[in-house]
Order: sequence, then structure tokens, then C-alpha cells
Amino acid sequence: MTSHERTADGLPEDATVHPDASLPVHDLDQRLAGALERMGHVSRTMLLRQAYAEGVSPLQHQLLLRVHAMAGRARVSDLAVELDVSQATVSEALGTLRRKELVTKAPDPVDRRNTIYSVTSAGEALHTRLSSWDGPLAESLAVVGDDDKATALRVVLGLVADLHDDGVVAVARTCLTCRYFDDAGGSTPAPYRCTLLAVDFGDAQLRVDCAEHEARASAGGGA
Repeated sequence: MTSHERTADGLPEDATVHPDASLPVHDLDQRLAGALERMGHVSRTMLLRQAYAEGVSPLQHQLLLRVHAMAGRARVSDLAVELDVSQATVSEALGTLRRKELVTKAPDPVDRRNTIYSVTSAGEALHTRLSSWDGPLAESLAVVGDDDKATALRVVLGLVADLHDDGVVAVARTCLTCRYFDDAGGSTPAPYRCTLLAVDFGDAQLRVDCAEHEARASAGGGA
């Protein structure tokens, strides 16, 4: 058996922890960041498999999901920001989706200098199939307790909000980045309030991609 160095707690060294002990990052923070990176890899792998099984590229897959979610508001510039790629890359991928008759384009009724994209009936059918890309992950989460899932959701969305405030994430339509989100305090099961809808809610109801989201005017902290 290979001998490994032990840490202060008697467990083996973790490869996710940076060897430079002078870095001002806690060991647990580094391991959690490593775990999130690993989950990101798992998600990308599942998305890749689903996309290729349906004959589209991963970018086309993501674009179809986003065009559908944006419901008649999908512009090339917005999609490029959403996916953190160039407008030229988005235009090329959308052109391919149009040739496959999965999306259609039309003049923007608000500003006819722009073009908006929508999903066709064939695109809707494909969207339904593509939406199950995270099935294995959802099955695994089904056995996790609701309280644990709610806490994890709050922590992850808090990280997303912080990264958004720091300019690392361009778009984040979460409750924690929304001008209507109020966490000034409330009842224990529902400490938050959506001031737009006048609804109190808790961690389990936090939205990841809210259709009513409006970015807050100034940066603030996450959860």
C-alpha cells in the first residue's frame, strides 16, 4: 500500500487543496470549491451526452434551452452575454439551428433594427427531450432531505450572487441578485420577501432563473 502524508486530522492529503499554504484560503473552502468544480464537470458531461445523442452541439443545446426560456425575447447580444461567448459564435450556432428548423427569427417588435429568435414546434419537441439532460442528478437528489437541499440551494445561489457582484458572472437571474428581493427578516420558515409579488418565502423557494427578475441597482452581498 502506498503511504500518503496525513493532515492534522489524521486523514490523507486532498489533491484539491493548493500546496502553497501561504495562500489565504481555508482548506475547507478549497475542498468545497473543488467539489463544485467536480459537479460542474459532471453536469457538462451529462449535457454533452444528451446533446450528441440528439445530433446537436453542446452550444446549440444551450442556445435552444435559453431561446425557449427567454420566450420571444432572445436576441443575439443577450444570448452571447448569457453564455459568455462572442456574438459571432452565437450567430453561427443560431444559423445552424435555423437550418435544422429548430428556431426561427423575426424583427424585434420593440426595435426593428434587432432580430429576436423563437423556438419552432420541432424545436419545442427537442427542447422537451433536452430538458431531461440532468435526469441522473435529479434522481440522486431525490433521496436528499428537503432541508439539506434548501440549505445547499441558498449557499450555492449566495456564491453565484457574490461572483455576479464581482463581475465574474455576467448574468444571474436569481432571487439574491434581484431588486425585489428583501431579506430584512421575517418568520423563520419564510425569512425573505418578494416585494414585486408581495410573497414571503424561504430557502426552498429561491429561484435560479426567475422570469420576473430585475437586477438590483447596486452590488450587495450574497446570502
